Amino acid sequence: MGEAMHDEAWFAARASRGVQGLRAYDPGHDLVAFRRKFGEDNLVELGSNENPYGPSPAARVAILDQLHSLHRYPDPLGLDLKRALAAKHGVDVGQILLGNGSHELLMQLAQVFAGEGDDVVYSRYGFAVFALATQCAGANARVVEALPRDHAAMPLGHDLDAIAAAVTPATKLVYVANPNNPTGTWFGRDALEAFVARIPDHVIVVFDEAYAEMADAPDYASALPLLARHSNLVVTRTFSKAYGLAGLRVGYMLAAPGLVAVMERVRESFNVNGPALAACEAVLDDAAHLQWSLECNAVERVRLSQALQQRGLRVFPSQTNFVLVEFGANTALFEAALIAQGVVLRPMAGYGLGDCLRITIGTHDENQRLLAALDTVLG
Repeated sequence: MGEAMHDEAWFAARASRGVQGLRAYDPGHDLVAFRRKFGEDNLVELGSNENPYGPSPAARVAILDQLHSLHRYPDPLGLDLKRALAAKHGVDVGQILLGNGSHELLMQLAQVFAGEGDDVVYSRYGFAVFALATQCAGANARVVEALPRDHAAMPLGHDLDAIAAAVTPATKLVYVANPNNPTGTWFGRDALEAFVARIPDHVIVVFDEAYAEMADAPDYASALPLLARHSNLVVTRTFSKAYGLAGLRVGYMLAAPGLVAVMERVRESFNVNGPALAACEAVLDDAAHLQWSLECNAVERVRLSQALQQRGLRVFPSQTNFVLVEFGANTALFEAALIAQGVVLRPMAGYGLGDCLRITIGTHDENQRLLAALDTVLG
């Protein structure tokens, strides 16, 4: 037999049906290349929703303490971190599953609970991983239109009534983000409880709460208190955002023990490394640093939003560490001009919001550098 060099199309044809049409997750930009081009001190990275204040100093101490044992496997169950999380959230250890970021857990939920012939429901402009997880599982995506841009209370927010109405006997999963990425929108306790009451027990509802710690609106409510009454609910959280540990990739989910036990069957062995386990446990003990970081973010979110609005830009409401900003028909040109000045924002064309950019709330200095660069572009 002769030698053959097969291309991507050849291998794709042999992949599972769900993977054949799948597109890889789009991170937005090659930030490593930009860092090399501009230098890390000169680049203003406001496209990945990272915490610019970094983690608690206790994280570094915990990581350094782990360096002597890098030749050992980490705790495969992550029990110390699970115990700390259980104490924090008032749940049992058996209700917690750790992941390599919440991204891994969101993907695995579809892998476990949805497949060909099943429906997965989520909102337009929801987190990109919802669509990836659905397609990879080979399930059918039922995408519900978001609230319109001219909605008085929550433009581009989740239409919870429409999501509930889209659920059928074929529905296996519903993904909901609160607050939502990339829109920054949220919903409150009354809407949350009314929504959950409308979902049949056979449907698993996943609440992605990656930005929950940053929400300070009086009407915001987490789904965590509902777990005790509804065994079909899942809540995912992460250490990448508020806790400033994006580089370590640790997320977790909280759910009924039986659901967690089934998810454990597909969890990769040692999916959270030793230094990461130690660092996450350490930052949970430093409530003061977390509170300081959240307060800084809240102050700068208001300040930056007002400054952008004063420049004639539409800023959508947000309860996260980013804002979605409408730049109009010339959005791509604005973005390219900002990159030329070393300011990186997140393009939204992949979400169907090509006239918008998502801007991470940086430090006061970073936000001032953004505004200065923007003034040059607008001028």
